[in-house]
Parts: sequence; C-alpha cells; structure tokens
Amino acid sequence: MAQQVSTSQILADTLKLQIGNISSVIEKQGRTIFGGSNLLDPDEITDFCVEFLELLVTLLESKDPEDDASPQFHALEMYFNNLSRQILMRGGRVEDLVRYIQFMQRTLLEMLSENKNISVKEARAILLYLSGIFNELILAVFAAYLEEKESTIFAQEKELRETSTPITEIWDGVLTLPIIGTLDSSRTMIVMEALLNRIARDRAEAVVMDLTGVKNIDSQVSHHLIQMVRAVQLMGSDAIITGIRPEIARALTSLNIDLGNVVTRATLSDGLKEAFRRLGIQVSKHA
Repeated sequence: MAQQVSTSQILADTLKLQIGNISSVIEKQGRTIFGGSNLLDPDEITDFCVEFLELLVTLLESKDPEDDASPQFHALEMYFNNLSRQILMRGGRVEDLVRYIQFMQRTLLEMLSENKNISVKEARAILLYLSGIFNELILAVFAAYLEEKESTIFAQEKELRETSTPITEIWDGVLTLPIIGTLDSSRTMIVMEALLNRIARDRAEAVVMDLTGVKNIDSQVSHHLIQMVRAVQLMGSDAIITGIRPEIARALTSLNIDLGNVVTRATLSDGLKEAFRRLGIQVSKHA
C-alpha cells in the first residue's frame, strides 16, 4: 500500500505543477473533436477540462486512490458517465469520446515522461495506475451509451405501439380501437391504459374493437383480448368486437375461449351500427 500511495502522490504533485499546460493541451484537442461539430461550446470544453483535472487530483490525494468504490472515484466515473449522455443526446458518437479519453491518458503519460525525478520503477507503477483509472472511465462511457441506447429503443417501441393502435372517437360516446399485429403483455398494458383513459375522458358508452388486422391468435393473445374486454365493461361501456376472420374464429374455438357475453359483429361497419343502435343514434343516408 505504501508504494501505491507514493505512486499516487507523485502523480498528484506532478499534475499540479503542470496543470496549466495539461489543461491547455486537452482543451485544444477537445475543441478539435467536439467544437467543430458544435457538440460542446468552448466554455463547456474549458469547464470540462478543469473539472476533470480537479476530480483526478482529488482522487489521487484521497485516503485510498486505488479504491474504485470510493466517493472520489465514483465522482470521476459519474462525471464521464454524464458527459457521455450529454454528447450522445446532442448527436455525438461514443467513439469520439473514447478517443478523447485515450488522448488525455497519453497527455498525462507524456507529461510524466518529461519529469526526470521519476524513476523507471515509479514510472511503471504510475503507468499501471493510470491505465486502470482510464479503463474504468471508458467502461463508464460505454455503460452510459448502452443505457441511452436502450432508453431510446424503449421510447421508440412505446411510441410505435401507441401510434399503431389509434383510438378514435367516431361519435359522441363511441370509440373505435383497430388492433393490428400481435398483442403481447407490454403492448396490452399500453393500449389498455390509453383506452381506459379515453373512456373516462370522453365518457364513452361503447367501444368497437376491430380485429381485422390481427394475423394470428394464440392462448396468450386471446387472454389479453379478454382482459381488455372485461376492463372496458368494468368502466361501464359496451365492448363490441368486429373483424373476426374464419381462421381466428377457429383458433378461438380450439382454445375454448368463451366469448358468450361479448357482442361480436362481422365488420367494423356492423359494429358501429350496433353501437349506434345501443345509444339510440339513428344514422340515415341523405338523398
């Protein structure tokens, strides 16, 4: 531990002596990488360089600089994690940030190589120590990148699911819900929540659920469908199912799905006529 502390202190002392030069070099490289694409403005790049060096010195002078679970190390790690998210949100590339981190590491090593008071043994220890720190920082950047990507994909999937099942008010008190594709658990929850909110908001008395766009159905899909029908009924609305094609009807029969208490009609048009009839609405053609 004595050698580790000595290594960290040597690095901290050298860094503080050369902090102005180091900051100038990495700031210039930051402008080259991020400034040209307007990902970070000059002031942001300056602030980033200053804060990075301050956090690094704080870590080096902490009680145990080798402890990657220490608050000082966590602060440095989270700083790069947050910077990564910021750059990604602005359309930047994770590869550029990784290259920048590697450049900063090389800059520090070059600065140390100019210090003639550091022995070969100390230089080797410092090299290993810096490699460990910067490897962890790169991992933090990639972790943020993956989380941001997953979050984006999830948001896109949610938006796609919401837009792929549009709920439309055809008439006062009458909603239509065309279901296209497959109903899985997550999509069912999104559609059901949106549908129930619309029923409450519009005080809908009838909901026509059209299955024309459903290609196939299994026990899980049929279970989700029944869940939605029951939820609509619990809200005090009539649920009318339309568009059940012959193959879907055969599948429901083979699965012993009981639709005895559910109103079904052949087409969406027939379903709307049934909804209008239940609400006492008369629709007639004008000559």
